[in-house]
Amino acid sequence: MQEFLAFSAFFSYHGIMNIVYKVHVYMHTNRVAGRRKMEIRIEKTAYAKVNLGLDIVGRREDGYHLVRMIMQSVGIADRLTFERKEAPGVELLVSEASTLPDLQDMPTDDRNLIVRAARMVMEKYGVTEGIRITLEKHIPMAAGMAGGSTDCAAALKGTAELFQTGATPEELAELGVRLGADVPYCLMGGTALSEGIGEVLTPLPMLPDCRFLVVKPSFGVSTKEVYTAYDSLAEREAAGSGEGIPHPDIDGMVRALEEQSLEGILSRLGNVLEYVTVENHPEIRRIEELVREAGAAEAIMTGSGPTVFGILPGADGPEPDLEAMKTKLAKEGITAEVYVAGRGA
Repeated sequence: MQEFLAFSAFFSYHGIMNIVYKVHVYMHTNRVAGRRKMEIRIEKTAYAKVNLGLDIVGRREDGYHLVRMIMQSVGIADRLTFERKEAPGVELLVSEASTLPDLQDMPTDDRNLIVRAARMVMEKYGVTEGIRITLEKHIPMAAGMAGGSTDCAAALKGTAELFQTGATPEELAELGVRLGADVPYCLMGGTALSEGIGEVLTPLPMLPDCRFLVVKPSFGVSTKEVYTAYDSLAEREAAGSGEGIPHPDIDGMVRALEEQSLEGILSRLGNVLEYVTVENHPEIRRIEELVREAGAAEAIMTGSGPTVFGILPGADGPEPDLEAMKTKLAKEGITAEVYVAGRGA
């Protein structure tokens, strides 16, 4: 449980109810077979994340990588609705209000983390009723923005609250890490230092007022292949036969956040995996250049890629012309979705 102490500290830091998800509970009563039946519907907003800094510091015997990351939630979000149903089991539906294409191919069975998370909570707390979950999807998939993990975190919280299980944040985090290394952070949200395999979390002061210009190219990358390629580079570096891998200054980033120095934060943005991903997709560098040309003070890749984000100083200011940005990308042969968003909750 020691590894969850920092996680627990977050809830006293920000308040238990002021976390990644905004919760709205609607209750009404019906007459059913001569008795009153309480129907409850819960809605949650699940925010995407970016990595202000991502470093790999080792590897466990089981293959998991040890990381030091600065995580930041952003205002690109999915919405999930949770409702009780009489028939047992978990039913997942995809809302027509979703803005992503090709969602008809999204699995809605146990291959989906949402279903697995809900089932895990129900089994742990002995829930025998059924649940219907409706997903309104907006976070780009396979983007390095934790879209699957944040939906998983929402499912853990939404299911636990719908059935009034009394699950604690620590208990949900213990379930979450079994489903994905980013899930404990997605339960937390905000700005945080993530260590271990991602489950050791320390809350940090929120990033100063800014906005994010986010570009998700249409091509995908394999997270497994990126980490495998990184391991090969790291092994060559350790043997003295490869180039040095540039590592971000995570401690310096923490100090800059504590000092609320946006300049210090911008100068320390870094992602050790970008060095690997760019070898196979050099267009990522060009995307970063175009993001800076559009007004971002600095730009880097998030996660294992391929998404690039730039930071626009200030909560207000001129909005980048997204259509012009997409046109410039198209001239470079890059098809992409472009977003502007503030900080997530």
